[in-house]
Amino acid sequence: MSQKQMKEAFVSNHSGTSVLEITEGLCLPALCILCRGLLIILSQHLCSSSHTWRTRFFIDFAFLIVPLVTTLTIFASFVLLEYLIVIIFGAGLLYETYCRRTCYARMPVGKILEKFLKISLESEYIPAISCFRVINSAFTAVAILAVDFPLFPRRFAKTELYGTGAMDFGVGGFIFGTAMVCPEVRRKYTKGSRLCYLTKSLYSVWPLVFLGMGRLVIIKSIGYQEHLTEYGVHWNFFFTLIVVKLITSLLLTVFPLNKSWIVAISITVFYQLALDFTPLKRLILYGSDGSGTRVGLLNANREGIISTLGYVAIHMAGVQTGSYVLKKRSHIKDWIKVACCILLTAIGFFISLYIVQVNVEVASRRMANLAFCIWIVASCLILLSSLLLGDIILNFAKFLIKGATVPCSWKLIQSPAANRKHSESLVSEAERKEPTLCLITAMNRNQLIFFLLSNVTTGLVNLLVDTLHSSTLWALFVLNLYMFTNCLVIYVLHLQDKTVKFW
Repeated sequence: MSQKQMKEAFVSNHSGTSVLEITEGLCLPALCILCRGLLIILSQHLCSSSHTWRTRFFIDFAFLIVPLVTTLTIFASFVLLEYLIVIIFGAGLLYETYCRRTCYARMPVGKILEKFLKISLESEYIPAISCFRVINSAFTAVAILAVDFPLFPRRFAKTELYGTGAMDFGVGGFIFGTAMVCPEVRRKYTKGSRLCYLTKSLYSVWPLVFLGMGRLVIIKSIGYQEHLTEYGVHWNFFFTLIVVKLITSLLLTVFPLNKSWIVAISITVFYQLALDFTPLKRLILYGSDGSGTRVGLLNANREGIISTLGYVAIHMAGVQTGSYVLKKRSHIKDWIKVACCILLTAIGFFISLYIVQVNVEVASRRMANLAFCIWIVASCLILLSSLLLGDIILNFAKFLIKGATVPCSWKLIQSPAANRKHSESLVSEAERKEPTLCLITAMNRNQLIFFLLSNVTTGLVNLLVDTLHSSTLWALFVLNLYMFTNCLVIYVLHLQDKTVKFW
């Protein structure tokens, strides 16, 4: 076998892992982000000097990126131990913050919580959504290179036919995260006719056409390894994004935002019925001749073309979630209700997933069937609820320390009924400014560039390094250096106030 064939075989024919294991790994970054915020608050209180950009970058990298690398590699079988360590560390930081509080120092904890629930937030910006998108981007960036090394557990790789692998979450999570902040949810296109709106949507996909064609030409010209059953011979992730964007833009001109969930359910149910009662499933798995032919455009790209129906449903579910989360709310107690509602919905989806997998069909990334769509939406909702609850806890810590600020976190404002004197201690001049020393904000600002940079550097590493025969230490060094380089480039762009956008 050639090197290319060996690498393709190395990432193929896997059956995935349990939904529980993926969920455990997915929610760990939410706890790490909470610990990162608590550490920043405590260090601001203990140290008079402010952090430099280098210090803040290393803190963010250590709490956001390093845990992702280790969870997907050497600590893959010890996620519960990681949880225990992070929870103990976070609880210690929160307890220390409470003991060193500068506000309500002599007040019992019950009264403090009562006052905290009356506090309002500047809710125009939802940090949990930014964190969600960044976690998904960072996870994808780590996984696309780590999968080529032996230390990456094969159960986390993309599944061949049925099952749930950690890498299967990437595309669905990206589409869900994009849908939550799409122009329709943000009411960006509120003026003009529907035809004008559709024209703008059509124009907005040209960069994706350029990127999709560019990736196709480069991959084919250099003979880079491909996982054929992922999308097909010519299809790729960018083409899926184009089709999903165009179809959902058309749907949202017909259906109101608050009915997106009906559209999502209808698409997945009818699609699953088509898989079960028509030759569609056989076409996806075995081609039109039943023997896996790749002759003709549809046969060559059958997985990528037909699975877009499932991703359209995931996008519509993301639109529904975004329109719910981005509603105007200000009080802490309202956001606690939102987080609990999303968490309960996620649990309901996981129960539905179990029922569907037992009685209908197991999740399949290759088809993006009903079970796969339910799994993606459930995983996204539980991650989002974890981030919302984490940020609420973080704001309680900020409530205890006068002048405490944390980048990419809600800003506290005083409710009208509360004490005016304490109001001044909650909102400092620095807190009103947009945070700059923040890797999360930097990655969210240039998310597409980070994704492209990760793909390019992944290709370079694969061309320069024999990933198949790398030792554990060497693989860890390469993965951390790769992520450090990508993150540093994006961080420097952010410090220079640069948003790379060419459309």
